[in-house]
Amino acid sequence: MDRRSFLAGLAATLPFAASAATDYTPGLVKKHLDAGDVVFLDFKASWCSTCAAQERVIKALKAENPNYDAKITFIDVDWDAYGKSDLVKNLNIPRRSTLVALKGNKELGRIVAQTSTKSIKALMDTALAAG
Repeated sequence: MDRRSFLAGLAATLPFAASAATDYTPGLVKKHLDAGDVVFLDFKASWCSTCAAQERVIKALKAENPNYDAKITFIDVDWDAYGKSDLVKNLNIPRRSTLVALKGNKELGRIVAQTSTKSIKALMDTALAAG
């Protein structure tokens, strides 16, 4: 067995594995924001390598700190389906591989096309502190 297969199998069996984000549907973000939730939006495409790198970092950070999942609502926005949506227009999202944290009617922060653990963790920590 190669190392990658072993690690993938091990990760699948760990009890603290991070939960998956909810897929976006129109009205979902407003529902959570109206309820007072902190929302972390991931504008992504299945074919985007930057998006995949961001997703790996997010999953690793969520696995390290269960408070992220407990206090933040993570929503994946499919760029191919919703790239021209009102959500994208209203938030002025420039492109896929954009991460945005929101609470109420306030944007807490955003990252565009960055994949460093430090940057993504800082955004997630900002969202966590607002929760």
